[in-house]
Amino acid sequence: MLNAERILKSFEDNGISFFTGVPDSQLKALCNCLMNTYGISDKHVIAANEGNAVGLAAGYHMATGKIPCVYLQNSGIGNIVNPVASLLNERVYQIPALFVVGWRGEPGVKDEPQHLFQGEITIKLLEDLGMEIGILDKETTLETFDAMLKRFLKVLNRGGCAAFVVRKGALEYSRKVRYENQAWILREEAIRQVAEAAGEDVIVSTTGKASRELFEIREANRQPHQYDFLTVGSMGHSSMIALGVALNQPERKVWCIDGDGAVLMHMGALAVIGAKKPRNLIHVVMNNGAHETVGGMPTVCGEIRLTEIARACGYPAVYSVDRLEELGPVLEQAKGRDGLAFVEVKTAIGSREDLGRPTTTAVENKQGFMAYLKG
Repeated sequence: MLNAERILKSFEDNGISFFTGVPDSQLKALCNCLMNTYGISDKHVIAANEGNAVGLAAGYHMATGKIPCVYLQNSGIGNIVNPVASLLNERVYQIPALFVVGWRGEPGVKDEPQHLFQGEITIKLLEDLGMEIGILDKETTLETFDAMLKRFLKVLNRGGCAAFVVRKGALEYSRKVRYENQAWILREEAIRQVAEAAGEDVIVSTTGKASRELFEIREANRQPHQYDFLTVGSMGHSSMIALGVALNQPERKVWCIDGDGAVLMHMGALAVIGAKKPRNLIHVVMNNGAHETVGGMPTVCGEIRLTEIARACGYPAVYSVDRLEELGPVLEQAKGRDGLAFVEVKTAIGSREDLGRPTTTAVENKQGFMAYLKG
């Protein structure tokens, strides 16, 4: 395995000292190394989404003349397609950027369903974007890595882009990073209260641990999963999925369990929902100020006021809860009113170590949810 500190030193030795991106569990070693080395600073910025990171990298290059590094999970490639193709590309502005991409869903490696197709097309997508490609795995030596980087620099110095694609287990980092906040509400307990308040209403839950916890709550309660659409992929889009359901089934109450990182990723959804004002939608955001599902690196939601943003976007009823005993009454109030509501729940970072994953397939989840909607 390659040591993340050694990789970072090699980058710095070659003039690459600015890093931006969106965290990935496959890149946890590198992400933790960046946090211990730079924290959140002028040299390291966690972006709202991967496309934002590319824009930030472009601005950095034009201001300094240096090569930036952008890190991401391969599920975020879709967010970089436009800025890479229409901004960085050698036929446009010739802005160089080095990418480090976590390879989830690699063919032949067991993974979750949302990663499988993305994993199959990862290399082709990057090649179609005109990038020079190098693959890192458990067997990659430092000498091989340095040779790849030397090859990449020839491309980067002429205004091209290159990408290290990182297989599972390729990177290591021995130092720990502790991610925590001052909140006390456990997200799983908050989701349990949402499920209780929702009753037989439908719930659209966001990517990551929130959907996993909702699934296990239903299992523990011996409830059917027909009420829930678990958005296992497409981070940042669960609120728009919920809007689509709410607008087309106006007599049915629809709940969205969202996360702060997901809200940040495509914040324009708040403006669209606020403008449409569906009277039957309750948008609940679990805000722990962290990308917890992929390791715990911070989001900026610990420093901004989501409730004021929601209010400015047109949500007529806005609540914020930081004590568990307040949550139940707030959820009942939101459910009882006739109109769109936004509920922020300030939650702690952390989850059960034995938290499982849905045992039904994505298609089974969709089919059960649609059958319930029709009924």
